[in-house]
Amino acid sequence: MFSIVTANLLRSPARTVATAMGIAVGVGMIVALLSFTQGLKETAAGFVHLGGSDLGLFQANVSDPTASLLPESMVARVAAHPSVTAATPLVLIVEGVKAEPSAIVFGAEPSGFFYRGLVLVSGRTPAAGSEQVLIGDRLAEQQHLRAGSRVLISGHSFTVSGVYHSGILFEDSGAVLTLAQAQALTGRPGEVTDIVLQLAPGTGAQHAVGALQRDFPGTQAISDPQQALRAGANATLISKAILVIVVIALIVGAISVANTMAMSIMERQGEIGILATVGWSPVRVASLVLGEGVAVSMLGAAAGLFLGVIGGGLLVKALGVSTYVTPSVTAWGLGRALLVGVAIGVLGGIYPAWRVTRMQPLKALANT
Repeated sequence: MFSIVTANLLRSPARTVATAMGIAVGVGMIVALLSFTQGLKETAAGFVHLGGSDLGLFQANVSDPTASLLPESMVARVAAHPSVTAATPLVLIVEGVKAEPSAIVFGAEPSGFFYRGLVLVSGRTPAAGSEQVLIGDRLAEQQHLRAGSRVLISGHSFTVSGVYHSGILFEDSGAVLTLAQAQALTGRPGEVTDIVLQLAPGTGAQHAVGALQRDFPGTQAISDPQQALRAGANATLISKAILVIVVIALIVGAISVANTMAMSIMERQGEIGILATVGWSPVRVASLVLGEGVAVSMLGAAAGLFLGVIGGGLLVKALGVSTYVTPSVTAWGLGRALLVGVAIGVLGGIYPAWRVTRMQPLKALANT
């Protein structure tokens, strides 16, 4: 059976390749989006645990966590909460670095644990009241910056006083100002983006989340990457896009396979008639046709997996987020895309296989 399937596919190589490549494009897009989404999940873990925090407190019902606004005056009350051992406010400035729009600028209190957790690899900490900034080592490497360099943040020029490393992708790809400087740049004195917290020993994250949201109405406490992704609109849009592309790939791919197999059947009526006359049952002939459909879809799926792995990196670069999102290709992501490829072959082969079972052997031979 396998040799017959192979021979039939090679009989019209151009048509087989064209069908397979159409499937490959759909499967490749699925792989690329799945790898991008997985990369977002892994990056979100760093976003949740900024500065080594256990969770972050944000404004509820915002389209994206970076759009959150909280009054700075509530920091002391949050720090005094029974489940919290330390709290420090942050201001997040998105697209603030002109040379690298994807970098995030953090405004933090120098006395807070977020600021104290930065490990200086060169230079020194900014002098009080100076127009100086700390930058992450990843950003420094990408933009060829060092202590003494000048960097433009939200239209204001700052001197790089030092380069730090924290081990968190978001932080190492960004820059750090004092809280007052960041508030002045955003024009929101007395407001912060979020409050990052370290929990008291023995306090579970889920218990703390419920207690904080109950005691501070209008806030949402985020303790794991999935919560961070659900809080943002972008991840939801990506998930919906994946579903839409899967459906489109199934429909278009199945139609393409069905068309290819239907044309193949019309050209091979005599061969099918001979198989029936020598003892092949209608089910066995239908299995042959269905096998050809699955085989061509598998070829397309294999090419699609390769295209998707490459396309994930290209997608990140096209969206301009390569600084803090790295596509992550997983076995489960590849497996799901491969399942879509197999499903395309099965769905596309059902109608041609059914048509074969309705053929009359003598009529098929007479039409050759």
